[in-house]
Amino acid sequence: MSDTVAAFLDECTDLDALVAPLDASDWSRPTPAQGWTIAHQIAHLTWTDEVAHLATTDPDGFAAEIEAALRNVTGHVDEQAAKGAAAPPAELLTRWRTGRERLAEALRAVPEGTKLPWFGPPMSARSMSTARLMETWAHGQDVADALAVRREPTPRLRDICHLGVRTRDFAYLINDLTPPPAPFRIELTAPDGDLWTWGEGGGADSVSGSAEDFCLVVTQRRVLADTDLVATGEAEHWLSFAQAFAGPPPKAVR
Repeated sequence: MSDTVAAFLDECTDLDALVAPLDASDWSRPTPAQGWTIAHQIAHLTWTDEVAHLATTDPDGFAAEIEAALRNVTGHVDEQAAKGAAAPPAELLTRWRTGRERLAEALRAVPEGTKLPWFGPPMSARSMSTARLMETWAHGQDVADALAVRREPTPRLRDICHLGVRTRDFAYLINDLTPPPAPFRIELTAPDGDLWTWGEGGGADSVSGSAEDFCLVVTQRRVLADTDLVATGEAEHWLSFAQAFAGPPPKAVR
């Protein structure tokens, strides 16, 4: 558990180092998410960390947040990002730093076996911390793209890959599709050259390539054709809508 939370905080630290030196004009740079600047990206992470803390410590309070989201299904997330992005960058940074540390402390204190509510299916504290790692990495990619910088991949990608594999059936269901009965074979090359694998070999449905590209696809930051991934059979179809994050299928990549 501590390793998963630590990985989440390490991912936050790397992104923090990317945005902290920026001046106000850079915080206003557009990112690949339509209508979202770098400030919107950090504001979104700040808000979702705070909501995750609510889910971890105050289920009734989180239920009220769900009700607010349901009243504005298509605009709630954008509204929260816009509110946060309106603050001065230094203020937003302080809020983000404080919120993620509070969340990490709360996740470490969750009793084993406890399921936490979320916008998708309930999850364990470990899964919640992995989800926060994934989202921080994905929105960090949006920031990196806006700044035209290349991030060095880290071993933390393994947890994001695992989440991408684990959410395969979720992606089918939210797209009104029937999940295949058998797991796909996934073979991904880690940043250090090791091979990470899921599923049994020998089937017609498989994915191979770099772990980083797989993470980019399952977080919908890149399409399959723009990566080095090789997908066969039904796995190729899956990667056209794979989604490692909660919520309905987005109309556009975010």
